[in-house]
Amino acid sequence: MDSLTQIVLGAAVGEAVLGRKVGWKAALYGAIAGTIPDLDVLVKPFVDTVTALEWHRGITHSILFSVFMAPVLGWLVSKWEKAASWKNWGWLFFWALITHPLLDAHTTWGTQLFWPFDLRLAYKNIFVIDPLYTVPFLIFLLLALRKKRTDPKRAKYNKIGLWISSGYMVLTLVLKGVTFLKFENALTEQNIAYSEIETKPSPMNTILWTANVETEKSFLIADYSLFDTQPITFSEHTKNHELLGELAYNDKIQRLIKLTNGWYTITQKKGALYFNDLRFGLLSTDSTSNDYVFSFLIDNTGSDLIITENRKRPEDAKRLLKDLWLRIKGN
Repeated sequence: MDSLTQIVLGAAVGEAVLGRKVGWKAALYGAIAGTIPDLDVLVKPFVDTVTALEWHRGITHSILFSVFMAPVLGWLVSKWEKAASWKNWGWLFFWALITHPLLDAHTTWGTQLFWPFDLRLAYKNIFVIDPLYTVPFLIFLLLALRKKRTDPKRAKYNKIGLWISSGYMVLTLVLKGVTFLKFENALTEQNIAYSEIETKPSPMNTILWTANVETEKSFLIADYSLFDTQPITFSEHTKNHELLGELAYNDKIQRLIKLTNGWYTITQKKGALYFNDLRFGLLSTDSTSNDYVFSFLIDNTGSDLIITENRKRPEDAKRLLKDLWLRIKGN
């Protein structure tokens, strides 16, 4: 999830664990702990693109990291914050650290919660930025922090925020199930043979959902809004995996394929090859578009293969948000 959401979650967890004993400092240290796992992005300038992708949400998002870092951080803080014991601070850091990857596991990218085991959990039921999750949560946290630490309303407001955020997360899982059946039924009705289907919410909402469908030679992409009245239509995106040629056996390409779990297409523009990660969809509500959120230029002109991520432009995001608002209202 985005940084603000993780700060809010960490602060609310810190408040729940130690707020009554140390006051606002519990929320402060919880918020700090809630941002620590995302510091893995600091390695990005020092490694190649593929390695950075592999490390993202890796060790710092694992149970192991939370278990070992919590007592260390708790001990450090207890040296100058005497209102609570080392054990108390360690407990706060553990819950603030572990809830971060547990939340991230619900996004499309997922987390390597069981690192060093090679298993990435990705439930794909909430987008990385979702105001309906974050805003109510933030409001109740602020209401709680305005009360004195001994005021019963402080704990009550914080608990309400935690319950609302958790309840919304359950709702997204229900909506994922409902929309999955919609896509599945549409495929059956249209006599489309497929081997696999994955669904995920579109940016910043859980009303409009997207399906990626694998067939023998292509991937199909479709959208479905809860307000739709017309049948679901699937657009074809040819795999074009053969365009890789011998590059398909290159270590970096193999690692990219593994990261995408095989959900990728290859496109060619002006003689250059692009590796497109289908898991994160398109920069458009038009499912026939070939403008992918994550697209990587494959440069094999030198002695070493260089993978470079295509930069996204601010105007693309603005256009997408405008189109999303129209598409959410139905087809």
